[in-house]
Amino acid sequence: MKWLWFAIKNVLRNRRRSLVTILIAAVGTAGILIGGGFALYTYESLAEMAARDSGHLILAQHDYFDRDEDTPMQYGLENYAALRDKLELDPRVRLALPRVQFSGLISNGDKSSIFVGIGIEPDGEFSVKGPTMKVLAGSLLGSKSDTGATPEIILGSELAKIMKATPGTGLTLLSTTTSGTLNALDVKVSGIVTVGVPEIDKRLVYVALPTAQHLLLTDKVSTLSVYLRDIGQTEEMRGVVAAMFPGNALQTWRDQAYFYIAVRGLYNRIFGLLGLVIVVMVLFAVTNTLAMAVVERTREIGTLRALGTLPSQIVRIFALEGLVLGIAGVFSGMLAAAGISLLLLFSNVQMPPPPGRSMGYPLQVNLSANLYLVTLIAIITLSIAAAWLVSRKAAAKPIVEALGHV
Repeated sequence: MKWLWFAIKNVLRNRRRSLVTILIAAVGTAGILIGGGFALYTYESLAEMAARDSGHLILAQHDYFDRDEDTPMQYGLENYAALRDKLELDPRVRLALPRVQFSGLISNGDKSSIFVGIGIEPDGEFSVKGPTMKVLAGSLLGSKSDTGATPEIILGSELAKIMKATPGTGLTLLSTTTSGTLNALDVKVSGIVTVGVPEIDKRLVYVALPTAQHLLLTDKVSTLSVYLRDIGQTEEMRGVVAAMFPGNALQTWRDQAYFYIAVRGLYNRIFGLLGLVIVVMVLFAVTNTLAMAVVERTREIGTLRALGTLPSQIVRIFALEGLVLGIAGVFSGMLAAAGISLLLLFSNVQMPPPPGRSMGYPLQVNLSANLYLVTLIAIITLSIAAAWLVSRKAAAKPIVEALGHV
């Protein structure tokens, strides 16, 4: 404690220089924490979006993911109701939702366009979509419809523009059936939505599961999307579900989250380089401050050596000064980063839409205990290392030479 008190007094000898060094360390620390926190928030948001879209686990027929279908539903999943009931018995499973993936032509009588359709169970499907889907007009599909009534569909916003469709507009879906023939079905637009990706909105069609099966003339589904109560249980449940249904193919949301993987790889490189630059900046600042202190106090070092102070004790003094500068800088930076993170949480600052998307997202920064701890250790370690580097040579200098330093 005595040595630490000496170090604090030495740091306060030149308050202006020490303050500049602390500010540089603080800005560097805040930059690392804010940049890293933004990256972590982005990762979590993209992971949630990917899991909401595909499901945490995707169960399918054993050839579904590896082979292209020659006819629709060739590798469809049979007896999906029994599989779903068995899955939903596990308390970790929130929902198991069947889906039919299909495509074809949609027409308003004057114009036709390609569509990519998804047959869903409306109640469960729209309960898991959350903010990843926004209703622009009309309403979502109902869970039940009157017998004999015209089936309803939901259109992506860009496809609705192409078809000049509004809620209540009648359209026709044309698709290939499981036997390879064409089948047409008259439908009515229930609502118009956007998922924030114009290229998807340009082709997107949602229909109720029975409508899709009727159009394709099948009783199968493409996949069973399993939604868990916690995304952190994905790998654990992958093993459980794989053992439960060994004859089926199984993927996780990560296997289908190509955008998430690409963005994570890009951000890791960007923020990794940014962090390295900031760390080097802090290292140079602390090194410069302590190097100047060593030069100014060379005669003092010689006097201490003449009085019997060991070189290791001299180095310890400067190392503790580096520790003081590092602690002051890193804690100031942590307080600034935490304050900015909380301010962004309540200020609702919006980021512009990223490339390929039409909707922005809130600018937020995660407060990660692990990130703060790693940054704390890194900055303090670098400060001590810088002090050791600049002081060891002066501490080993002959006493007479140190005393005669000008």
